[in-house]
Amino acid sequence: MRARGDRLLDRSADVTDRDDLHPAYDRILDEIAPDEARILRLLATSGAQPSVDVRTARPFGVGSEMIDEGLSMIGELAGCRHLDRISAYLNNLHRLGLVAFSREPVEADRYQVVEVQPSVIEAVKRAGRSNKIVRRSILLTPFGDDFCHTCFSL
Repeated sequence: MRARGDRLLDRSADVTDRDDLHPAYDRILDEIAPDEARILRLLATSGAQPSVDVRTARPFGVGSEMIDEGLSMIGELAGCRHLDRISAYLNNLHRLGLVAFSREPVEADRYQVVEVQPSVIEAVKRAGRSNKIVRRSILLTPFGDDFCHTCFSL
């Protein structure tokens, strides 16, 4: 391992070495599903997407319970074939460092369509009379943005 690391450092000092692409990009392409590529394309072309969490509402948040999280329309907007796998897809893309789950919301009007989706309505019903919808967003990381612009025709 040490010799391999030393070779890598030697390459970094070589000004004639051409390494235009991040070496992980080839491996990442092997580790993502076609639907995940669609999600990445959506995020690269349309920017951060709204996402909501549904919680039970308790005074001061003490004892609040998460009913469902990360509800969005990313799968539908991206044209994914397997909508039941969107959560797994997003987790894999996050594991690879391509997407981030942010506490920062996007523009408020973009949540209107998300909040009337059947999955959100069902989660609100399960939360009961006192519920809270927490607005979040899902976006590309800088690494993910570079990956998309390098690996896909956008």
